[in-house]
Amino acid sequence: MTPEEKLASLGIELPDPPAPLGSYQPAATSGNLVFLSGMLPLKDGKLMRTGKLGEAISAEEGAGLARQAAINALGVLKAQVGSLKRVRGCIRVCGYIASAPDFTAQPSVLNGASDLMAEVFGEAGRHARAAVGVNVLPLDSPVEVEFVFEVDTD
Repeated sequence: MTPEEKLASLGIELPDPPAPLGSYQPAATSGNLVFLSGMLPLKDGKLMRTGKLGEAISAEEGAGLARQAAINALGVLKAQVGSLKRVRGCIRVCGYIASAPDFTAQPSVLNGASDLMAEVFGEAGRHARAAVGVNVLPLDSPVEVEFVFEVDTD
């Protein structure tokens, strides 16, 4: 099953890449690596939630937000490389989690993005990662996730 077929079987339709919120591009390619800018949990062009994990947002809800950020990332990746069949692997995921001072479940939140990579790409979706708690993120987003992918250059 291709990654696009896997997404369809999960009921996931990839969104068009969002317009950058600043002076950057959504993706940059160097050799066979594609670096994606930080992805927010946008749906239909709007943040799904605002605020901090451990205050108004639970770890479980945060995982869903990280999953949405990953869906957005796959939309950007597909636009950058043409087809997700070109993906050799998800190399690294770094998640920034806007956290209340006593919130320590950042890894559980980022599992929402990590688990989607494994669902879509199988073993090639397994990756190195960091889950970092931060005070605040752009637009008061609860999560921001960045990715590095390896792709076939043919």
